[in-house]
This record gives sequence, structure tokens and C-alpha cells, in this order.
Amino acid sequence: MNKMIARCGLDCAVCPALLATRANDEAKIQQIAREWATQFGVNVAASDVWCDGCIAGGEKCAHCHECEVRACAIAKGAANCAHCGEMDACAKIQGLFKMEPAAKANLERIRDALTA
Repeated sequence: MNKMIARCGLDCAVCPALLATRANDEAKIQQIAREWATQFGVNVAASDVWCDGCIAGGEKCAHCHECEVRACAIAKGAANCAHCGEMDACAKIQGLFKMEPAAKANLERIRDALTA
């Protein structure tokens, strides 16, 4: 599967929620819900996991529905944060980059391609 870069730079194509959704694998969805609940210390139901990806139509996992980065990019009409001139100074995205440096690298590659 090719990359499917979310508005924040994460690659949805490698997300276990997207992969389990595409496989319609209810057991895997349940497992992911348990893992996320443990990892993030919150209640996560299986219904919170089903996701077709940030930029695709269809279902979104519970976090995508409340994601400030995603909401901001949509409000600005940006395909992702690489298309926003405020990315380097944005507190919302910088917090994610600390946890997910691959997201920053993905967006920087996109931004470099846009300016090339």
C-alpha cells in the first residue's frame, strides 16, 4: 500500500486501525481498542477504532473526530500541514512532532516537493 499522509503527517497506510478496518477484522479492532486504552490511559471502545483514514471519506476513529490539527487543516482548506505557512510555529502540530517525528519528516518531504 502506498503512503496515505494524514493532515498531521502521520502515514495512515501503516495505521493498525486503518488496516483492521480495511480487512473488516473485528477481532483486531477489539485488540487495538484494548492496546490504545492501555497506552493512552483512556476508555477506548471498538467503535472508536474503525477508521478509513484522515483524508479519505468514510469512518474516522474517535481521535480523528476531535483532532485539533485535522480540524485546523480542514478549516484552512489545506490537504495537510505542509501546505500551511504556519507549520513551523504551530503549537498544535509541534506537540505531535515530539511524539511522532516521522510525521514531521513526511510533512517536510511534502513541503520540500512543493517548493522545488
